[in-house]
Amino acid sequence: MSDVLTRDMKTFKRTREIRSTDILFAIANRPDRQSVLLGSSDSGVYELDLTVEKPERIKFSGPGHRSYVTGIAVMDSQAVSCGYDGQLVWWDLQTRQAIRTIDAHDKWIRRLMSVPSRNAFVSVADDMRCRVWDAGSGERIADFTDHKAMTEHHFPSMLYAVAASPDGRWIATGDRVGHIAIWDTQTWAKKAELEAPVMYTWDPKARRHSIGGIRSLAFSPDSSQLAVGGTGKINNIDHLEGRSRLEVFDWHKGTRLHEFEDEKRKGLVEQIVWIPGTTWILAVGGDNKGFLTFFDTATNTMLHQDGCEGHIHGVTWDANVASLLVAAHERVEVWSWEKTAV
Repeated sequence: MSDVLTRDMKTFKRTREIRSTDILFAIANRPDRQSVLLGSSDSGVYELDLTVEKPERIKFSGPGHRSYVTGIAVMDSQAVSCGYDGQLVWWDLQTRQAIRTIDAHDKWIRRLMSVPSRNAFVSVADDMRCRVWDAGSGERIADFTDHKAMTEHHFPSMLYAVAASPDGRWIATGDRVGHIAIWDTQTWAKKAELEAPVMYTWDPKARRHSIGGIRSLAFSPDSSQLAVGGTGKINNIDHLEGRSRLEVFDWHKGTRLHEFEDEKRKGLVEQIVWIPGTTWILAVGGDNKGFLTFFDTATNTMLHQDGCEGHIHGVTWDANVASLLVAAHERVEVWSWEKTAV
């Protein structure tokens, strides 16, 4: 991405769309070839070859998930997926076969990250646990939490987000009520905590439940800052009508550096991507429609914004870090800096 500063943001367009009939909750780049791995609402894990004009998905086989596949992480020649069923499944990328299935959590696994420096995968789930798994053996090597199972209004909380720092030294976890914890991967002890309460809405009058929460986390390229994504305050909590919201912290000092609340695009920030070599952050997500929004932390401004029909659940760069690959409702999209869309 070293040349991204020279690109005209107005030319960042959707250049390809591959439709499907399912909801794609997860996407991961396969580093050894120009294809992506997809996690589906039909419980399947798929590979999609992007080098052909009319690609057809290839389904991985063997004992897999029993429900929605909500996350995929890749390390070396294997991938691990997580799901609504609380399972982690290890996959051999060469054979596309399941090699290990683990009942990892008691409730919905929300996110999964790889930490190559520790040869580990990290998962978070609605049982409020953060668990660390040895990539080779699948053994659980750590289990911890700083997140309460119930909100202050006596309703179940959720643990939505986890992120690993680029240097592999830290991970961060974030929950429904806006509480964030940062952990040392050398000891798995808590190093710091942050609060983002604006992203949580409680309305006891209209409906006795709540909405919102920390839906995405991402460390800056130098690991010194932490971006936190969710939604702003919501008037009608039966709808995702809150403005998409991004906060950036100097997490060592515990200070909030930036707040971005989108006046045009509403809904949840599902994933955050720092653009290496720049001061830019990409936030993606949506309500019933998706958005892709670039912010500049140096000027505290929005650089560019676009969207698509379906809610965006995840993104990844292609193998050449030239195009953005998007997983959304009933489609995979490719976005790049080109003058015309096809």
